[in-house]
Amino acid sequence: MSASEGQRAKELYEFGPFRVDPEKETLLRGGDPIPLTPKTFQILLVLVRHNKEVVTKDDLMKAVWPDTFVEEANLSRNIFMLRKALGESPQDHQYILTVPGRGYRLAESVHLVPEHELSIVAANHSKVQVQVAETKPWGWIAAAGILLLVVAAGTTRFFLHRTTALTEKDTVVLADFDNSTGDLVFEGTLRQGMAVQLEQSPFLSLVSDDRIHQTLKLMGRPVDAPLTPDTAREVCERTGSAAVLEGSIASLGSQYVLGLRAKNCRTGEVLDEEQVQATRKEDVLNALSQIASKFRARIGESLSAVEKHDTPLQEATTSSLEALKAYSEAWKVAFSTGPAAAVPVLQRAIRIDPNFAMAHAFLGRVYGDIWEPVLSAESTSKAYELQNRASDRERFFIVLSYDLQVTGNLEKAQETGELWAQTYPRDRVPHGFLSWISQEVGKYEESIEESQKAIGLDPDFTPGYVNLAWAYVFLDHPEEAEKTLQRASERKLEIPELLVLRYYMSFLQGDQAGMKRAAALSQEKPGAEDWVSDEEASVQAYSGRLRDARRMSRRAMDLARQADQRERVAMYEAGEAVREAFFGNVPEARRSAMAAMDLSKGRDVEYGAAFALTLSGDSSRSQTLANDLEKRFPEDTLVRFTYLPVLRALFALRSGEPTGAIEVLQIAVPYDLAIPGSWSSFFGNLYPVYARGEACLALHQGAEAATEFQKILDHRGIVSSDPIGALSHLQLGRSYAMQADTAKAKAAYQDFLTLWKDADPDIPILKQAKAEYAKLQ
Repeated sequence: MSASEGQRAKELYEFGPFRVDPEKETLLRGGDPIPLTPKTFQILLVLVRHNKEVVTKDDLMKAVWPDTFVEEANLSRNIFMLRKALGESPQDHQYILTVPGRGYRLAESVHLVPEHELSIVAANHSKVQVQVAETKPWGWIAAAGILLLVVAAGTTRFFLHRTTALTEKDTVVLADFDNSTGDLVFEGTLRQGMAVQLEQSPFLSLVSDDRIHQTLKLMGRPVDAPLTPDTAREVCERTGSAAVLEGSIASLGSQYVLGLRAKNCRTGEVLDEEQVQATRKEDVLNALSQIASKFRARIGESLSAVEKHDTPLQEATTSSLEALKAYSEAWKVAFSTGPAAAVPVLQRAIRIDPNFAMAHAFLGRVYGDIWEPVLSAESTSKAYELQNRASDRERFFIVLSYDLQVTGNLEKAQETGELWAQTYPRDRVPHGFLSWISQEVGKYEESIEESQKAIGLDPDFTPGYVNLAWAYVFLDHPEEAEKTLQRASERKLEIPELLVLRYYMSFLQGDQAGMKRAAALSQEKPGAEDWVSDEEASVQAYSGRLRDARRMSRRAMDLARQADQRERVAMYEAGEAVREAFFGNVPEARRSAMAAMDLSKGRDVEYGAAFALTLSGDSSRSQTLANDLEKRFPEDTLVRFTYLPVLRALFALRSGEPTGAIEVLQIAVPYDLAIPGSWSSFFGNLYPVYARGEACLALHQGAEAATEFQKILDHRGIVSSDPIGALSHLQLGRSYAMQADTAKAKAAYQDFLTLWKDADPDIPILKQAKAEYAKLQ
């Protein structure tokens, strides 16, 4: 730059009580800065430079978002934020006028103001040089005053002059904000807000809170220990991260100063330091957005990425500090106490701000985790309605949750998850969802791949290990599943499902001691004890010990009732109804089915009840439930391709139309090995295959029937303790008998009778099996 260029006077504009500084991208009122996002400032600058001329919407969007397609809603949102910053009310547009059908214009006259040249030529941690284009001695005095202020207060931003401070492979740890204001509303709130802002970045990768909690455990600290700069630095080093982000807020009279400092956690070197001033408490969240955007642009992220994924915090979350604080507390409670404890805290956040999209979405996820699908669907639907009040990343979460929890459309959910992973390649969450979705459609190799990606991005991501172990179990690879659980154990990862999985694997391996250990470990652990008790009931029934199974079912239900988990009680009732129906105990099956329906109208409960009622001869009620499933879940993948085909096949069989049963089950073939939602109470896996086998028997197609029942026996990891795992031995015997293959028929019957050697003697299906076997002698 030439000397003449360096000393060229800057442009300053004034309108009304405001001053606009294009070079510093600041808007001042009475000398006080008004926080604006970069795009909102650019819109203001375009309007100012056109001075009362109408600027069309197209011209505004081309000027502010060149070479980028954006929807008009982005412009409208930024105009709204600009008006709010200027102090306009919805009824009084004093400065920004809308010209219907055309665009916008500035209402006030604009004046170009000269400014004495003052430029900071160079700045670093040790030296600030000031160059002044001024001939009067007072200019030097003013410059000296400015220099003293800069040195005393610290420059607004120190930045080491390097190409990039971080790379796309680095991770960073966000420490708690240092709050010296004395105002408790900022405690935890600003860290949560900063996390939301930074997580919009496809470039940055924050170390997740659950990984931080796991690291604190390994450090011998409580999981809810304050994340001070020193503690955060140690977490940073242990997780192999590159930097610690230290935030702060301080009072400056009636105003607030927010700071963000990035430090290399090994050397302590300052990588970047940002500072923004907020004139009012209400402006703090906007200032937080501004400081996050500046930081992202300074540490190596492309400007195009910052601009594309930079929803202001008030739009991405809430304009209420109190609501954001409750939301932050809910996350902490969920980690430290469990998801159920987060419900009332999230409800408080929603009462404060009913339009807080992510609070609704998080509540929907929590309800899903505690087996409350109806409540989960309600909260998730509300979040979906409010999805435009969320960041891009959170919108992916909301839409995918809607596909899973509300519509059940797994195809759409997978598309959303894949786009999410593509947009945010460093985010482990979409891969966690995709691994789960793959299991629900029976694609276990894909589930393994997605789980491994999630773990690779975050070695402490518990769902990644859970999904990976289940996928190996479903593929009958117990050694790999065991290795996965060992890795999770070494990292001290603990959730209820891991205990359920331990019991499940021990059962498949015939390890009675392992089953007892898992059951003992589950005791008095919320979310685990009742679930493992239900699993024990399923295992007892698998061997024909129905009296013991009923006792364990009662225990599981009692524990769930004590925890006020009605939906879990309903699922356990539905599972018991299905077992009783398979074994021919009609009165018990009908009683349990109706008890389940009295408790819940959830999708999987309805399916279990309908299935049990059909087997028990109550086709009228079952048909009503099937119609309700079809009406309420028209997009649901499992309902369309598993639940309804199976129920309709049973209806056809009971009506003496086995050919019709085969036909309606054709649509289910691609989902034969899928894991439906009913699996949570250990029933429903491979039911299309079992129903198809029954239809083949009814058509006297013994060979085809044998193929179907053998398929069930060949996938023991999927069928586990489901009643059809035992009954397929009996059905295989019937298939061979139909083919006049007496030797194979006897062997299959003997397998069943050996499995049921200690079964309750009065079970109808056992009496029938013994009679059939006697005829083969």
